[in-house]
Amino acid sequence: MMRAVVYRGMNDLRRELLPVPRIGSGDILVKVEACGVCPTDIKKIHYGTVLPPRVFGHETAGTIVKVGARVRGFRVGERVGLHHHVPCMSCHACRHGEFAQCPQYKLTGITAGFEPAGGGYADYARVMGFVLPGVVKIPNRNSFIEGAMQEPVNTVLKGVNRLGLLRGDTVLVAGQGPIGLMFTRLLALRGMRVVASDLMAERLKMSRKMGAKWALKADTKDFAAKVRRLTAGRGLDAAVVAVPVDAVVTQAQELVRGAGRVLLFAHTRRGAKTELDLSTICVDEKALLGSYSSDLTLQKEVARVVFSRKLDVRRLVTHEFALEETAAAVELAAHPSPNSLKIMVVHGQP
Repeated sequence: MMRAVVYRGMNDLRRELLPVPRIGSGDILVKVEACGVCPTDIKKIHYGTVLPPRVFGHETAGTIVKVGARVRGFRVGERVGLHHHVPCMSCHACRHGEFAQCPQYKLTGITAGFEPAGGGYADYARVMGFVLPGVVKIPNRNSFIEGAMQEPVNTVLKGVNRLGLLRGDTVLVAGQGPIGLMFTRLLALRGMRVVASDLMAERLKMSRKMGAKWALKADTKDFAAKVRRLTAGRGLDAAVVAVPVDAVVTQAQELVRGAGRVLLFAHTRRGAKTELDLSTICVDEKALLGSYSSDLTLQKEVARVVFSRKLDVRRLVTHEFALEETAAAVELAAHPSPNSLKIMVVHGQP
């Protein structure tokens, strides 16, 4: 038996004992060592958008403890980071490079029991054969936390690429939580001039350390005027909206120049509606883009930037919780304090 934190309904996470998952001949079994708390799982837990029971947690790293008979390229004892979604690379969506829309990609390939849902909030997780291309080996010098952060960094790098920016462009990153700070760092590494905004002074201070050229309180009355001055009146080349606030989308549309781009990264809850001046998209050619989940083709670049610590994800981790404290970890991630950023569930020995 193993420990697991099971989603039993809206806002209902329970510590339970479950059987260790059995693996097939094409699978591997991983002993989980670290798992990040992701906003997408938080929304499922808080809004009850999926049916229970499930074991969530998909930003996962651990040690391989069992390898199926048909598996090649992996061995017991290797330390790995996991991706729970992997595209087929051959369907219509994949041929267009839109991997998150691939039918296979939408299947979750890691489970600790019940309907596959990531499985990181358990002692062991079964990694199914079709997601083995998403397994990343962790170098000896790097930590399990750095392995677990491969997945969220991948999603951010995918978003950066969708913006199609040029070196020296000016980009607003609205929201300096863990995701926003990763955007800030990756954009800065590519030579962009980043304007970071947030309501928390502590996060703005961190944004400077991650490479932001300017850090502005989002609720200042002259925020828009300050941004226009920074761009000499031209307007932003792009804006990343890393907070699920509709008013920020409207503001970003106003602040980008003609033919600028606004990227939505946090508006993942379905059913919400808002108003937009569609002429800004048509006449002013201000593109409104979405970016969701990861891109398998970016894995090597992500590994280089994380494991080299050009993006030192360890600086983003402010709190570590034991597996039994997963509910508290989710609560803190959902309602961050001024001194909290990335929340991790770190496993001890069963």
